[in-house]
Amino acid sequence: MPRQPTMADIARQAGVSRVTVSYALNGRPGVSEQMRARILGIARDIGFNANTSARALHGAAVRPVGMTLRRPASDAHTVEVFRRELISGIQTELAARDLGLALQYVGDAAEETAVYRRWHAERRVGGVLVCDLESDDPRIGPLAELGLPAVVVGGPVPGDVLTGIWNDDAAAVDTVVRHLAGLGHRGITRVGGPAGMLHTAVRDAAFEAACRQAGVEATVVGSDYTARTGGLATRRLLSSPHRPTAIAYDNDVMAVAGLAVAREMGLRVPADLSLVAFDDSPLCQAVRPALTVLSRDIVAYGAHAVRLLFDVIEGRPPAAVLDHTAVLLVRDSTAPPPPPRS
Repeated sequence: MPRQPTMADIARQAGVSRVTVSYALNGRPGVSEQMRARILGIARDIGFNANTSARALHGAAVRPVGMTLRRPASDAHTVEVFRRELISGIQTELAARDLGLALQYVGDAAEETAVYRRWHAERRVGGVLVCDLESDDPRIGPLAELGLPAVVVGGPVPGDVLTGIWNDDAAAVDTVVRHLAGLGHRGITRVGGPAGMLHTAVRDAAFEAACRQAGVEATVVGSDYTARTGGLATRRLLSSPHRPTAIAYDNDVMAVAGLAVAREMGLRVPADLSLVAFDDSPLCQAVRPALTVLSRDIVAYGAHAVRLLFDVIEGRPPAAVLDHTAVLLVRDSTAPPPPPRS
C-alpha cells in the first residue's frame, strides 16, 4: 500500500514548517494568502487528503486517539497501577477535548505495527500513543514512515524521529539505593521488568552503578510485572543461603506479592527484610507494613503525553521531553538490616 502524503511532505516542498502547513490547511491566521495558496497547491499536487488527522481533530471529523496494550484482554484486571493511571490521565485529557481513546490489545510488536497500519489506512484515529519502548524498537521505523502522528511514552526515541516523553528512571533508582545503603544494607536485589524494554535496561544499569558507588552487592532478577513472577522471584531469593536484606521491585503488584511471600516464610518486614516498590498505589498503602515507594504523578504524565500528541498533530517537529522524576516516600517497610547471621 503506497504511503499517504503527510503535512511533513508538504512542508518539505514548500520550505516551511509543519506548523505553517497546519495553519494554512485549516484556514487559521498567521499565514500570508500567497503562502496559503502555495501550500494548498502542493497539497493538491501530491494527493494530500484534506480530511487528515490534524483537520479531523479540529472538527471536520472527530477521531479518537489510538493506543495498544501488549497483553491478552483477559489480563486487563491485573494491569499494574502505572498502566491504569496512565490511561486515566490520557482519557481525562481527551475527554476535555470531546475525544475518545481507541484501546486495543496485541500480542507482539508485529501485530501492534499491523494495527497502526490498519488504523492509518482506514483513518480510524487521529494519532497514537506508543508504550513500552524497546531498546531496539521495531515499531519506530514503520510509524515514522507512515506519517501517523505519534508520541512514544517511556523514553527518548533514537534519532528523534518521533516525539518521546519519559521520566528520569535512573535518578529515581539511584534514590532508592542511596536510601537503603544509608540504612546499612550491604546486599540489595532489584526485581526488574521484562528484558528488552528500554526502561528496564536504564533502571538495571542505574541500579548496578548506584550499588557500585555505595559499595553494595547488587543482584538483578527479571520478571514480567505480574504478582506470580514477583512472588516466585521473592521465594527463590529468600531461600538462598545469601539472601538479600533489601529488595526493590519494579512495580506495586510484585512488591505486594513479595511481602506476602516473606510473611509466609516467617520473615518480618522490615526487621528481617526491607521492601521498596516502584509506583505507589492503594495496595502499597493498604498492606501492613505500608510499603516505601517511588511515587510519581502518572495521571499528569498521561495527560502530558496527550498534549504532546496534539503538538505533533499541529505540525510541531519531534521532540524529546523529560517529565518529572519520581520521589521516594519512606513508609514502614524499610529499616536498618538485621545483625549478620552467625
